[in-house]
Amino acid sequence: MWWVGVPSFSFSTIAQSTSAYWQVRKRKAKRPAGAMDPDGEVLHDFFPFIRQYKSGRVVRFGAADTVPAGTDAARTGVSSKDVVIDPGSGLWARLYLPPLPAAGRQGRLPVIVYYHGGAFVIGSAAHRPTHEYLNGLAADAGALVVSPEYRLAPEHPLPAAHDDSWEALRWVASHAAGEEEEGREPEPWLAEHGDLSRVFLAGVSAGGNIAHNMAVRAGERSLGVPIRGILVIHAYFNSEASSSTTGVLRDKAEALWRFVCPGTPGLDDPLCNPFSAAAGGSAARIAAERVLVCVAEKDSLREWGVWYYESLRASGYRGEVELHESAGEGHVFHYTKPECEQARLLHARVLSFLRHEWVSVPSCWL
Repeated sequence: MWWVGVPSFSFSTIAQSTSAYWQVRKRKAKRPAGAMDPDGEVLHDFFPFIRQYKSGRVVRFGAADTVPAGTDAARTGVSSKDVVIDPGSGLWARLYLPPLPAAGRQGRLPVIVYYHGGAFVIGSAAHRPTHEYLNGLAADAGALVVSPEYRLAPEHPLPAAHDDSWEALRWVASHAAGEEEEGREPEPWLAEHGDLSRVFLAGVSAGGNIAHNMAVRAGERSLGVPIRGILVIHAYFNSEASSSTTGVLRDKAEALWRFVCPGTPGLDDPLCNPFSAAAGGSAARIAAERVLVCVAEKDSLREWGVWYYESLRASGYRGEVELHESAGEGHVFHYTKPECEQARLLHARVLSFLRHEWVSVPSCWL
């Protein structure tokens, strides 16, 4: 399928969509016969994500159910807070700190920079499923998690999301020197508790695409800290040479990509196809020691995850590449069914990857 991760819908979302529909109907009823209403004429329609009208108005479906940062006292004990990284662009990130007794060596925690999904047009670091997932990940991995709030298309076309994500990663890395760059004060959680010699990149759906591309940039530029591994979960990639995405679906895939990245040459854009000729072999030079690719059997993006895994192994990349498949499950199922067997197996696999060890799944999880 052409989509990049279907969001969870709620009654409030349906109500908002219905309200927007009747507002458009009222406007149409008021205008003179034969007159065209640019605020009611659809220019781009990518349901169930986003619709843009000729007036420039944008309607997002499945709008993120956002939650404030705070302490997850009832479940994990993880504390979270929002930190502004760049006041000029509005870039910020949500940080997650597990209870400090969970800290590893010398009280320092590995740092996971996690990029949310949403087809580059929806989603948020404050989205409830993302927030709840990262509370659990921070607690169980004993890690400090940083989740950047990158800008979304079409208001901010790609590569804005990748540029914001890179700026956030550079901001995290700047704490390795003990002080913030550009004269700014260090962020206390990162400065006091983060182990910048153990940095991981992770992302789901469109965020998996971003995680890969951040590793590409880190391989081409000086980041100043090592990247121990990349978690690429149900990631979005595509290519002009796809044999399975044909006809209407292929046209939709390309139309969506051109919508989020207007200046693109097409699906072989290196941001979309990391193994295209235009990418210049950059995938082989990603700055990461290991990569774990996670796919789900019933996910429409499964083929691209397997393709990414096989292509990375064949690219000349010298690190370890591992594949985990969740049987019988769909896209980002672990957000909506965190207690199911396959979600627990996926979680155990992620933890073992972060710890660089193979672990057995506790019998109580099965």
